[in-house]
Amino acid sequence: MEDLKNLSAEAVMAPFVGRDTLTNRELFQQLALQLDIPEAALEARAPVGKAGKAYNLFERRVRWHQQTLKHLGVLERVERGTWRLSGEAKKELTPAPRRAVLLAFSTDLGCALWANAEDVFSGLGEQITLAFTSPPYPLAKQRAYGNADQASYIDWLLPILEPIVAHLRPGGNVVLNLGNDIFEPGSPARSLYLERLTLALHDKLGLHLMERFVWHNPTKPPGPVQWASIRRVHHNTAYEHVLWFTNEPALVIADNRRCLREHTDKHRRFMDAGGVQQYARYAGGAYTVREGSFSAPTDGAIARNVLTIPHRDPDQQPARDFAARHGLPAHPALMPVRLAEHFVRFLSEVGDLIVDPFGGWATTGRGAELHGRRWLVTERCREYLIAAAQRFRGAPGFETSMEGTYA
Repeated sequence: MEDLKNLSAEAVMAPFVGRDTLTNRELFQQLALQLDIPEAALEARAPVGKAGKAYNLFERRVRWHQQTLKHLGVLERVERGTWRLSGEAKKELTPAPRRAVLLAFSTDLGCALWANAEDVFSGLGEQITLAFTSPPYPLAKQRAYGNADQASYIDWLLPILEPIVAHLRPGGNVVLNLGNDIFEPGSPARSLYLERLTLALHDKLGLHLMERFVWHNPTKPPGPVQWASIRRVHHNTAYEHVLWFTNEPALVIADNRRCLREHTDKHRRFMDAGGVQQYARYAGGAYTVREGSFSAPTDGAIARNVLTIPHRDPDQQPARDFAARHGLPAHPALMPVRLAEHFVRFLSEVGDLIVDPFGGWATTGRGAELHGRRWLVTERCREYLIAAAQRFRGAPGFETSMEGTYA
């Protein structure tokens, strides 16, 4: 039946996430709501087999998928009519079923959804001020959470970003944290995927490049190992790229006064002493200072486009500890909340909507929460969301529906 076309094994598995057990009746009810199945399809009966006995087609298909998941080691029967996720299934990454959107956790300011980004942002009902995200890098070796290779990276990423760009308010921003250690296959030559992606975002999605920030990570592990440590033809990498785009440069929503750096004690003394003491010209007249320059008190120094932030993040530790205690896979990406906070402050105002289609540890949501912005993140792997929820436990209105037996 056409009304049951989305009733897949993945859809049947989804309601068990975060639950100890489900009865068949509870499962039927959850699936009907999740897949928006009309009542007529829920009640439809038809003759099956040689005997021609009439069966409920919806319930029969659900039971067939249950048996499939049982044979795959994903579901196990507790007693007649009652099921649960198997112990092994709880240790693996569980991808969100397509076209299913489930609430993982929420606060008064935002929510995290267990879903594929493609199934969320195309139907978003309001404008976005900032999308800050770190997409999976086009690594040669696949990660557990899934990533595209260089050849297919742009074709994979642009359809995910397209509905987000379509919902940007005029002057809205997209900021992408992207990996630097991507090389041509078997070669020490760096890939040009960043340049190709930049052109594609401009030519196909109409975005304008505003800045190529450098995230300098002083605690980044040595690498690339093959080319720096073994072959000795590269230096160790200490930074990643953060590319900032907007849809309308003339209307860009940005204010560097929201992310000023604190003055050093030395600079405060310099200002207190009256600033520059004598007129001077440098670089053949390109740069001139006059007596009294830089003496006016200011709230801070304008930040530079090289952001030095260690990747070790104390704010993330409760979530990592929770994952370790409960045997949950830990997301390998270690973007610090300070990086997200910088762009949240710089490119949005209190109450604006911030989104991230690749939620991971929900770092973007955390940065938005800390600064009074509304937020929405999606993540396709439920285990990452179960751990990420621990970062929001003290937030006003916090609720989670995914912990189940992990609580």
